[in-house]
Amino acid sequence: MGGESTTRTAPRSGGKSTGPVGSKAGQRLSGLAVALGIVLFLGGFGWGAVVYRPYTVPTTSMTPTIDAGDRVLAERVDGGEVRRGDVVVFNDKSWVTNASVVKRVVAVGGDTVSCCTDGKLTVNGKQIDEGYLKGGAVEDKKIPAVKVPKGRLFLLGDERSGSLDSSAHLSDAAQGTVARSAVTARVDAVAWPMKGMLERPAGFETLGALSTPGPLRVIVTLIVVGGVLVLGGGAYGPIAKRLGNRRARTRTEPVGAR
Repeated sequence: MGGESTTRTAPRSGGKSTGPVGSKAGQRLSGLAVALGIVLFLGGFGWGAVVYRPYTVPTTSMTPTIDAGDRVLAERVDGGEVRRGDVVVFNDKSWVTNASVVKRVVAVGGDTVSCCTDGKLTVNGKQIDEGYLKGGAVEDKKIPAVKVPKGRLFLLGDERSGSLDSSAHLSDAAQGTVARSAVTARVDAVAWPMKGMLERPAGFETLGALSTPGPLRVIVTLIVVGGVLVLGGGAYGPIAKRLGNRRARTRTEPVGAR
């Protein structure tokens, strides 16, 4: 007989398999990954919705920290939690009617604030290094010494030359100060465009402890990890199927001639 070439092939089933692909352990792990990912993803969004409020800043009074049109995320806080250097959202009808205002707290109840000494803001006799000002700008705003009443705040915009802040309300009965109770939130980050978390106002550390950032980083981590787990767990089936098909093809091999 002439030479014949034969091959050994893996047995074929009568039709396409419709059962689950991959090992049972892999299937269980992928299911757990998807379930855990959904919990983390939705939990992160839910936590963020409870803790944070989005705001759009309409003016340039907080540049360069926050530009006009920027979308910020502000943690809901009680006014009693606010400390020097915080960028806060508040409502004061004597400033603006039916609108929220975003400014930086530079002095709290009991402080004496003035400007300027050697071109710097002075609080309780100490010159404050305000690294968040545009280009490390030297102050030209004139503020006589103001003793901030207990339970109130003195606020300025980071764009000092064009901000309608406490310095523009010095002739008011409260000498430009705002009640702590007027504060509704503290800005943690600029979400759009994505500038990230606000820098810590280190210049105020000489006067006392700064505020602790909110849980935004933890929330973002939960959302990202949850998304990765959902995508990874969902991809297990297609990947296992492709690997199985590849192994089946490699089992078809020549065994010689006779």
